[in-house]
Amino acid sequence: MIRKSPASLAVAGLAILATISETAAGGRALECYEPIRRPALYDIVYEDVMVSPGGQFVDYDAPIYGTRASVEQIAPARVSYEVVPAITRTVYHTVKVDDGGYAWEWRVIHGRKVLCKVWRKARFARVAETVVVEPARTRRVVLPAEYESVAREVLVRPERRRITEIAPSYQKVARRVLVREGSTHWRRVHIARHCRD
Repeated sequence: MIRKSPASLAVAGLAILATISETAAGGRALECYEPIRRPALYDIVYEDVMVSPGGQFVDYDAPIYGTRASVEQIAPARVSYEVVPAITRTVYHTVKVDDGGYAWEWRVIHGRKVLCKVWRKARFARVAETVVVEPARTRRVVLPAEYESVAREVLVRPERRRITEIAPSYQKVARRVLVREGSTHWRRVHIARHCRD
């Protein structure tokens, strides 16, 4: 390919114009050039373009809990002591409260106050008495262990995570690229002899 500077192209253009002017004026063409235009050249290029970057997909299942009942000891076996009061009963007795016998006492006989010796019988009375049937004592008491049903929350199934890798996806895309720029150059035209005259 012949490339010429803009200055040389301008000189050639002026020469052609002068030639045309001379021809139009009846002059003779000595040297002629014609422009040759070469169009730009393009090509189609296919490229892989990322459509999706990919990544990870996480599928999550929450944990599952349930209730489990169990019997648990809330108090251990223990020993205590308690006082058992005495057992009593009431017993009644007849007791002599006065032996009786001779005694002196004042009396009024025929209007006169006299001292007399009298005989008195023995006197008896019924008296209540509390009798201990069984004395008080300390008793050993064994208390058994105490149990209770307790419900507790337990893990039935732990959480689960499933990770799925997603690969990036690509797509071919056509792109027009310039292979060669268009250009214009001048080609000399050979003039026949009879055209010169």
